[in-house]
Amino acid sequence: MKPGERVVRCLLGQPVDHVPYGVGIGWAPWGETLERWRAETGRGDLNPACELGFEPSFAIPAFHAGIFPPFAPEVLDQDDRFIVHRDERGIVMRNRRDGHSMPEFLRHPVASAEDWQILKAERLDPTTPGRFMQDWRAFRDHIERTGEAVQVGWFPYGVFGTARDLMGVEALLYAMHDEPDLVRDMMDHLTGLWLVLWAQVADEVPIDHIHIWEDMSGRDGPLISPRMVRRFMMPCYDRIVAFARERHVPIVSVDTDGDCSLLTPIFMEHGITMMFPFEVQAGNDIEEVRRSYPSLGIVGGLDKRALAADRHAVKEQIEIARRMVVHGRYIPGFDHLIPPDVPWDNFVYAAEAMREVCGL
Repeated sequence: MKPGERVVRCLLGQPVDHVPYGVGIGWAPWGETLERWRAETGRGDLNPACELGFEPSFAIPAFHAGIFPPFAPEVLDQDDRFIVHRDERGIVMRNRRDGHSMPEFLRHPVASAEDWQILKAERLDPTTPGRFMQDWRAFRDHIERTGEAVQVGWFPYGVFGTARDLMGVEALLYAMHDEPDLVRDMMDHLTGLWLVLWAQVADEVPIDHIHIWEDMSGRDGPLISPRMVRRFMMPCYDRIVAFARERHVPIVSVDTDGDCSLLTPIFMEHGITMMFPFEVQAGNDIEEVRRSYPSLGIVGGLDKRALAADRHAVKEQIEIARRMVVHGRYIPGFDHLIPPDVPWDNFVYAAEAMREVCGL
């Protein structure tokens, strides 16, 4: 069975030769974590995925799904500790020079309805030449060689997620009350942009997975109410799922951090088939999610904090994975990227124990 086929079949609850192993962001380290592991092992070229035999899953064709042409990156200010710059999305942010923190967002490209109309016309036109960089013959050769499935949609593209990047979170939340037509137009136009581009991909290769990146929840739940989710976002989701059904795309997923318990039933009502990463420290419990939603594909959801503790804590997470795979529709992994307080030996221990859980 090819790796991509195995992932799709597993998430749909269909028989597989073994559960996919090492798939998803729950097995990927932060950059600082990788630096630590390379120092611990004395191997400057350490590649955890290759070292531990993680399986491939999805291949993503190369095209510009957002602002294009991009803004010219520019350094606006800097000192010994910080650097202020504008990125290709037009977001001005301040970062620590060592990269060991989340950025502080200072300005966003859309501050008014006029800004949006200009951006929409100049940088969010799906027909702009140059959006596709993909050599389709090479891509078809790649997926034939690796056995990967085909995915469209990835960070930072989501109905709420991208609108937030365009306006900033506080401005977007205020606009949902003060300028709802502007927010609807933003979300509707972005969805239309993606559908046009995805259709061009589907004309070249079958799509197996549509991914929607939202990151719209925190520890205390979603940033907007379920009513607002239905009002603003779900018309766009309905268009995406209709495209998926028309093009026979089996998996449509959502990535949102934080407590997503209020969002999960809404997403499923509107055709979402898989979610991740189910952060434990935000109160998510994948065994409870499984009991409540037996048809939902789940990836991750194991507590990454256990990896920085001891072997007993890791074993507890392995046993959760063991119980989850019995039901099916589950791919084991931790609940986000692996943080830098995790020793390499603990990570290896968890990965090797998970091989047996996956049936390898």
